[in-house]
Amino acid sequence: SRQRLSVFCSNRYIYSQLIDDDAGRTLVSVSDLVKLPAKSKVTPGTVPSARALGEHLATKAVAKKIKLVVFDRGGYRYTGRVKALADGARAGGLIF
Repeated sequence: SRQRLSVFCSNRYIYSQLIDDDAGRTLVSVSDLVKLPAKSKVTPGTVPSARALGEHLATKAVAKKIKLVVFDRGGYRYTGRVKALADGARAGGLIF
């Protein structure tokens, strides 16, 4: 009933996607490689960039009427960029 919010962090970038495990497909995906909306002037791979990325993911998810998600941090510690992405997604309207 809930979609999975998956996170992958490389040394340089952060990637995140909403996955429907029942259907086995990706519903929404964002990364630092894609330009964020013009209002967010942040350097890719930083904590502020991860927060902006989380907010952008949340707006795309809410547009597709997805609000309830399960956070899959992918084995990464819940600090730094991972925490910032989660906080941004919560601020954007997603409920974990």
